[in-house]
Amino acid sequence: MAKLNASKIPVLKQICELIPTHMAAILGREYGCEKRARTFTVWSHAVAMIYAQLARVTGLNDLCDDLSIHSGPLSSVRGAKAPVRNTLSHANKVRNAGMAKALFWKLKVYFESTYSGFNRGRRYIALDKRIKSVVHAVDSTTIELIANCLDWARHRRKKAAAKLHMNLNLNSCIPAFALIDSAKGHDSTKAAELCSELNNGDTVVFDMAYIDFGFFWDLDQRGVNWVTRRKSNIKYTVAKNLSKPKDRILKDCLIRLKNPKTKAEYPQTFRLVRAIVEIDGEDREMEFITNNTKWSASTIAMLYKCRWAVEVFFKEIKQNLKLCDFLGNSANAVQWQVWMALVTWLLTRFLSYISSCPQSFTRVFNILRATLWYKLDIKAVLARLNCGTACGPPSTSKGRAALDLGPWLPGLEPCQTSSTATMG
Repeated sequence: MAKLNASKIPVLKQICELIPTHMAAILGREYGCEKRARTFTVWSHAVAMIYAQLARVTGLNDLCDDLSIHSGPLSSVRGAKAPVRNTLSHANKVRNAGMAKALFWKLKVYFESTYSGFNRGRRYIALDKRIKSVVHAVDSTTIELIANCLDWARHRRKKAAAKLHMNLNLNSCIPAFALIDSAKGHDSTKAAELCSELNNGDTVVFDMAYIDFGFFWDLDQRGVNWVTRRKSNIKYTVAKNLSKPKDRILKDCLIRLKNPKTKAEYPQTFRLVRAIVEIDGEDREMEFITNNTKWSASTIAMLYKCRWAVEVFFKEIKQNLKLCDFLGNSANAVQWQVWMALVTWLLTRFLSYISSCPQSFTRVFNILRATLWYKLDIKAVLARLNCGTACGPPSTSKGRAALDLGPWLPGLEPCQTSSTATMG
C-alpha cells in the first residue's frame, strides 16, 4: 500500500462521528437511560460498546483498561469518557437495551435517506437483475451462551443460547427487521413479527423452520409472495399441472393440502416445483412450495437458492464481531451487546460505501481494527484498496481460465459475460 494519508483525528472518532450528533442523547432520554447517568453518559456507553466490537476485547477489564489508557484521544470523540468496570457492567444490566435497538434502526434510516445509493449498493449476486420486486430472506442463527450463568436463556439441561432472527433485504443486503430472544420456542412463532412490515408485491424466502400455513395465508391475503421448501410430512393432492417436465424442472403444478387442519388454515391451492439443484458439486432433487404462479419454475428454484445470503450475513457478524464472549450475563446485557454489534456492522458497511471500497466486510473491518487509535484519513485508506490486482479477477486469458475452473460456494459463481468472467 502507498503512503497513508495523515489526519488530525483518530480513526475511532471518524467512525463514531458517522452517528448524527444528538441521536444517542435523544434516544437515551426517550428510553430513560439518562435518568441515573452522571459522568458515564449514554454517548460514552455507545462509544465503549462500539470500541468493544471493533477491538474485539476479551472482557470488561480489557475494555476499561484500553479506554482508560487512551482517555485523551477518547475525549475528542464528542467528550466520551472511559468507564470503570462496575459502572459499565451496571449500565449494561439496567439501561434499557431498546435504546441500542432504536439506535440501529434510526441510523439505518438516516443513512438510507441521506445517501440514496446506500440501500441498493450491494444486491445479492445470485438474485436475478430482472426481478424488480423487493426480495427478503428470513432465517435465524443461534448464539451460544454459558448455561451456568444465564438461567434466562436455558433451553436444555446443560445448554443456554440466544437466537437472532433476521429478515434480510436481498436487494441491499441490509437487515429489514431483526429480533433477539432466547432460543426457547420454535422459529415459526417469530415469523409474523419478522414479516410485519412487508408490502404488497414483496417476496420473502423462508427456511422450512418457518412453515406455518396460517401465517402463509395471511401473507397471501396481503399480496406478499412466499417461497420455501416442502416438508416431507406435508400431504397434498395435485389440482392442476402448470407445465411439463423440462431440463432440470421435474414437476410444476398447483396442489391442495389434504390434512383438514392445515387445509382450514390455507384453503386455496398453491404451487409446487420439483427441481434438480446443485449443492456442493452434486445434483440433488428438491421440492419448493410458493404462492407465486407468475414466475417460471426455474426462477422459484433460484429464489430459494438466494436464501444463502442470510447465511453469509450471519457468517460475517459471527466471525468478525464480538458475539461469542459477552460482557454481562443478564438478558439486557446480551441485548445491548448484540444490537451494538449490528450498529458496528452498519457503520463499517456505510464507511465502506462512502469510500467506494469493493472489498469484503472482513477486510474492511480488520483495517479499522488495526488503525483505531491512528490519525489517518480512513476513507482515503479504504479508497486505496481499489488499486492493485487483489481487487478484481486476473487480467490475462490464462488467469481467466483458472478463475472459471475454481471452486465456488452455491450462489457465488462468477457472472459470465461475452468476453470476460468477473466476480459480482
